Amino acid sequence: MRHARGVTFTMLVRACATASKTETVATNGKAGLKAADIAKRLRGEHEKQTNDKKEVPVSPLQNRVNELKQFSQQLQSVHPSVLVKALYRGLLYQDQNIIAINKPYGVPLYNVDGIRNSIVECLPLLAKLTDGMQAGAQLHLCHSLEKENTGVLILAKTEEAAEHVQTLIRSHKVERKYLAVTVGVPVPSEGVIDIPIIEKEVMGPQPHFKMGLSPLFKVSEEGDGVTRVRAHRQAHSAVTQYRVLDSYGGCSLVELQPVTGVKNQLRVHMALALTCPILGDHKYAHWDKLAPQKLPEGVLRRLGLVQSKTRYLPLHLHSRRIVLPGVKGHSDITVSCPLPKYFTNTLKRLQIPLPGKE
Repeated sequence: MRHARGVTFTMLVRACATASKTETVATNGKAGLKAADIAKRLRGEHEKQTNDKKEVPVSPLQNRVNELKQFSQQLQSVHPSVLVKALYRGLLYQDQNIIAINKPYGVPLYNVDGIRNSIVECLPLLAKLTDGMQAGAQLHLCHSLEKENTGVLILAKTEEAAEHVQTLIRSHKVERKYLAVTVGVPVPSEGVIDIPIIEKEVMGPQPHFKMGLSPLFKVSEEGDGVTRVRAHRQAHSAVTQYRVLDSYGGCSLVELQPVTGVKNQLRVHMALALTCPILGDHKYAHWDKLAPQKLPEGVLRRLGLVQSKTRYLPLHLHSRRIVLPGVKGHSDITVSCPLPKYFTNTLKRLQIPLPGKE
């Protein structure tokens, strides 16, 4: 009997075993299996295994979508201890009072909406790792970063140290720099946005709340001047310095410095004050509805996406650097954080040069 091409030893043994069983059946009065039938079966099994190994071709678009989806999903699927170890490996700074970590994308500070992993959940074990597994080690949050933000996050080893950092932030003595990719080019290219922010309810098919602008001035009816209006009692003072570092093809790399710390401040000021929303900001790209950000065709082409897949774009807002003023004759503490991979990949796709090192 000639062996079928590509037949493995295991397949041949299986076929012989089948033939042996067939002979037993044949002795009981039933028809036996012919050698040609065995060869045919072997060829069939070989073809099936070959087809199973063939991967279905994946389009560049699907590759791009899978690449973006993993940023928000991979850290929520791991065990909390794995996340803690990742945070520890990415430690940016440590002294006797504080540490600074690189907060990943998609990880919230607190447990919300059934999310498995959060920074607060990691603090007890992270405290032990950073303090040589000492009993009673603690870490405390000093400021906030949204779930979608990445970059420098300051943690304190004592409550007193946390209160000290928080006081410095409230008194505007801490320098914080963010980098953002915006859809649109801010005009002018550098300036200060000083517009209060207030939480508003958005009515419609999907009622929801968003932070919105509460300007202190309004344009006159004739359109030839502005008049000051009374500040809303529930509005929060919000001041942001911005500077366009580079731009190309309708998108920009912008440096942002929040002077105040209102919820969603940078996103609101960019989207509503400068009409240049941050890339991946699906909340403030539209005011009257909840929907994925709509992008110009040229931007979609460079990003390798179609409009129906923009919902997978992560928010491109990164806490790049924090400078804490020195105390008791000590020098300032400067902590910088490298950009996440998805951020640098986006800049390359948009043909915007990467920023220099801090």
